[in-house]
Amino acid sequence: MTRSMNFISVRIITDDVPALVRFYEELTGLDARWAAPEFAEIVTDGCTLAIGSTRTMQLFGPDIARAAANRTAILEFIVEDVDREFERVGNLGEVVQQPTTMPWGNRSLLLRDPDGNLVNLFTPQTAEAAARFTR
Repeated sequence: MTRSMNFISVRIITDDVPALVRFYEELTGLDARWAAPEFAEIVTDGCTLAIGSTRTMQLFGPDIARAAANRTAILEFIVEDVDREFERVGNLGEVVQQPTTMPWGNRSLLLRDPDGNLVNLFTPQTAEAAARFTR
């Protein structure tokens, strides 16, 4: 029997759900779906970004997740034109790297959200880079 998994969602835990939701609504141009005052989702075609309060994590146990403590993951959004997105959202968060063409063929803009999480907006620049995102 073959089992498959479908990666469906990433959840960010924060102390300030409304601020983080506003950031991602402005970044994506999408309205959040609020399931509760402590939990909202930004639903894109490829994946859902869930945003939950640190208080919701108490349901799983004490000290499970810490808001604004991530320094390893990058949330990535493929966009049509990263340079145009930079003009639109460049002052939305701290710019870590202005649009730059990377060695693997993506033109990339790196920001930090209000909790300090890294956010990469990118546009494939080569056929090989674009092929990696064809499903």
